[in-house]
Amino acid sequence: MSGPELVRPETLADLVALRAAHPDRTLVAGGTDVMVGVNFGRLRPSGVIDVGRVAELRAHEVVDGVLRIGAGVTFGRIETSLADVVPALATAARGVGSPQIRAAATIGGNLGTASPAGDAHPALIALGASIELASVDGTRLVPADAYFLGPGRSVRTEREVVAAVRIPVGDGIRQEFAKIGTRNAMVIAVAAVAVVVDLERRRIGVGLGSVGPTPIRAARAEALLAAALWPDGGERVPPTAETIAAFAEEVRRSARPIDDVRGTAAYRAHAVQVMARRCATWCLEEVR
Repeated sequence: MSGPELVRPETLADLVALRAAHPDRTLVAGGTDVMVGVNFGRLRPSGVIDVGRVAELRAHEVVDGVLRIGAGVTFGRIETSLADVVPALATAARGVGSPQIRAAATIGGNLGTASPAGDAHPALIALGASIELASVDGTRLVPADAYFLGPGRSVRTEREVVAAVRIPVGDGIRQEFAKIGTRNAMVIAVAAVAVVVDLERRRIGVGLGSVGPTPIRAARAEALLAAALWPDGGERVPPTAETIAAFAEEVRRSARPIDDVRGTAAYRAHAVQVMARRCATWCLEEVR
């Protein structure tokens, strides 16, 4: 018996046309998640669309203060080529599996799986990224914090593909990412935090991973720290230890963790509080 049909489009236009015609087929980029599902018998594709030859998905560039990363860009390239542009995302990329996995796994695939533990997701939320979704009907942008609906679910429709992510960049953006797991490498995060302090836009960004059914934006914590740094919209003032502690506590309140085989809810809540305090301190030390 023959296996599922495999097609390899070479342009984004061909890809979205195939997606519209065959929404039941499985999209494959690096295959690092898809093949796990196949090997464990959880996934039996009726057909496969390999996006690896689509050149538009493999490019990244900065235009007018916005970094556009194609969905086919691997975590290995983000780790090495974009560390100076988006260090929080590069740090997150560095924690994805082994070097071999990072050489294959793509940011678009990470978003396609929509896992609450996806390493890129907290950083994208904190950075104020938008997800570019393409279909035969055109392209739409979805804020990263509005993209996720639940474990393995997103706003992406069956006719759409993740084409790219767009991230505001600039010299005045301080950013940090931290995660904790059962070991230092090749591990799914028990909890993850990204913190961004954007001095130019007077914006704070906080993204959390592995502490809820979706990646979480800690909006109240963002507002608390922004109000402390720029009181009444005025000049920036130095943060106090009490401010940082209150911010970290608000981050903890934003988490919605559960107990599972990788950690308890109480441990996860404590971990995000500690990591939020550390990340904010590191960002603001650079500001000083």
